[in-house]
Amino acid sequence: MKQFLKKYAVLFLIAGTIVVLDQVTKSMVKTNLGIGQIWSPWDWLTPYARIVHIFNTGVAFGLFQGQNAIFSLLAIIVSIAIIYYYPRVTANDWILRVALGLQLGGALGNLVDRITQGYVTDFISVGDFAIFNIADASITVGVAVLLLGIWLQERRKKTAELSKVAETQNPGTDDKSGAGE
Repeated sequence: MKQFLKKYAVLFLIAGTIVVLDQVTKSMVKTNLGIGQIWSPWDWLTPYARIVHIFNTGVAFGLFQGQNAIFSLLAIIVSIAIIYYYPRVTANDWILRVALGLQLGGALGNLVDRITQGYVTDFISVGDFAIFNIADASITVGVAVLLLGIWLQERRKKTAELSKVAETQNPGTDDKSGAGE
């Protein structure tokens, strides 16, 4: 059990934090606003950012409404895949570990809603963008972090290859032994 917790500590810490934050904020919205009701602390801010209580039986941008069961199953599959794959990520690849934690937390946060309510509560509304929640934002940020990690890894790999090529073409330039003197 200790080994299991050690392997998964970061994943479950990140995902658990996201789920709790997501569920607490959704509960606050459901308690204080009726469906479709808007809250904004200042009138001038309302066109740019506001809290709007809506529900969503589809996915991002309100696509595929009424497919709650399919997206519940998909969230379960994705969560299992993340939990399965996570221990295979090297300990020093913290970018991938954080990305997976964010994605798992987001998937589980919305899965809780889908199972308990039959829909997802959304409430963050910015400009004319789709209304979303903490779980949605976590998934999106997780994907962005994952892409950043892949890009950085590719960049490091190319830099290492270029260094190897330069070393092969100019042997002895890093020779600090003094043998050539």
